[in-house]
Amino acid sequence: MNLRIIAGKFGGRTIQAPDGRITHPMGDRIRGSLFSIIGSEFENAEVLDTFAGTGSLGLESLSRGAKSVVFVERDRVAGRILTENIQSLGVDDKITTYSMGVSTWIDKNQGNFYDIIFADPPYNNLQLSTVARLGGLLKPNGLMVLSYPGKGEVPPVNGIVVVDNRSYGTASLAFYRKK
Repeated sequence: MNLRIIAGKFGGRTIQAPDGRITHPMGDRIRGSLFSIIGSEFENAEVLDTFAGTGSLGLESLSRGAKSVVFVERDRVAGRILTENIQSLGVDDKITTYSMGVSTWIDKNQGNFYDIIFADPPYNNLQLSTVARLGGLLKPNGLMVLSYPGKGEVPPVNGIVVVDNRSYGTASLAFYRKK
């Protein structure tokens, strides 16, 4: 399966994605909407892409002007494809990858904070306590985007406020801002 980088420096380039049993890559329509909502925030941003899968969110961020991206992905197959995608775009120097669970990575994170955090956990296990901990890694005025299934209630995260919520059929995006 191939995904397309939508816009920016790598716009139109394709990246690989494993079949849907391992990850649930965000479709072009939802990614396009997400990036048009927050597009102006990427210039020189430090981005954290958790539950990264193929890396489509972080790689799109780089394409649109982010300074650097940290990827956290536990699954080995997804991690291998993520590495191939990074190499195919030639952005190794702007990327750090961690092959571990997000909760474990948070425990090891040494005082690093981010302008933008993407949390796209497996829909069958949202790990909301882990997602809530990610909110503590935002810089002041930083933005976190959570992808979750359905049109359910927006999960609360202490210390940050929901500033937007969008539904796209079977998927929803919640936007949180650290004040």
